[in-house]
Amino acid sequence: MIIKYGKVIPILLSLCMFSHTVLAAEKEKPAPAVKQPAQQQIQTGNPSVNPITQAVVKGGALQCASRVNQVTNFLISGSQGMGAHLYVPAIEPDRKMVSVSLEIQNENVPFAFASASFAPNQANGCGAMYEAVAYWNMKCDDVASKQFTGLKKVGSLRKEIIALDGGPVVKVFLMPAGSGCVSIKKEVVQ
Repeated sequence: MIIKYGKVIPILLSLCMFSHTVLAAEKEKPAPAVKQPAQQQIQTGNPSVNPITQAVVKGGALQCASRVNQVTNFLISGSQGMGAHLYVPAIEPDRKMVSVSLEIQNENVPFAFASASFAPNQANGCGAMYEAVAYWNMKCDDVASKQFTGLKKVGSLRKEIIALDGGPVVKVFLMPAGSGCVSIKKEVVQ
């Protein structure tokens, strides 16, 4: 947890200490190549409370705790290991945006980066959005056809970055990187 405030309060220190537990969290089974969108998975829910959610609750951001748990369980499901960095406001954490950055390791991609933000007081109680970034050792057209089979290619952002459409709340962007491709999946959870 990055603390950029001049005054450190005890709850932030305890969150920093707790984040070591989050950084050490390990999972056993590998993730599938492509997961269903978080919105679909959230419908069924995952009742287990993960260390990220526990740290957010400990930091006082209670209003979004359920949404944090749903989205982060989706992002880390099946991972072989992950590390997390939390951004929990020191003042009025239950009324302000909370964010988490994750490094996730699984069988299909050696590592991936994901970032999720949670905003309380939205029409649905707590709005959320995440982005998951991964490097694939194949061309972007192959990533589109093999990893994101259910998404429709809709063109490019400008010239090089391919845009895939997964409906009104899911988009994937594929960017050439050396001999491979970087995918950026973005989803708004409503």
